[in-house]
Amino acid sequence: DVQLVESGGGSVQAGGSLRLSCAASGITYSNCHMGWFRQAQGKEREGVAAIDTSGGRTTYADSVRGRFTISRDNAKNTLYLQMNSLKPEDTAMYYCAAGRWVGYPKLSVHEYNYWGQGTQVTVS
Repeated sequence: DVQLVESGGGSVQAGGSLRLSCAASGITYSNCHMGWFRQAQGKEREGVAAIDTSGGRTTYADSVRGRFTISRDNAKNTLYLQMNSLKPEDTAMYYCAAGRWVGYPKLSVHEYNYWGQGTQVTVS
């Protein structure tokens, strides 16, 4: 079975930092594009950051560019999201996702096949 398990969420004051992790199993991780998404209460899920299979190409939502950094370790089957200068509007459930396609990393939810259960990030 495919499993994506997020960790690292929590509560932090505005201006603080958190690092999210996503451990993958049951997939050929190095063949998958990976992404971080978030969903605030009452809002649609939105793409935050995505990374290609090798880690050489990344893309970010405008709202987080310059504050968040996505990275991956293919030897450990793990995805990361370093979040700095957090703002209250970053409060949401954060999900990691995996998908397979040829080309650039994408922020569309429809491109991804597998999803984790999410980890809550609260910024006050």
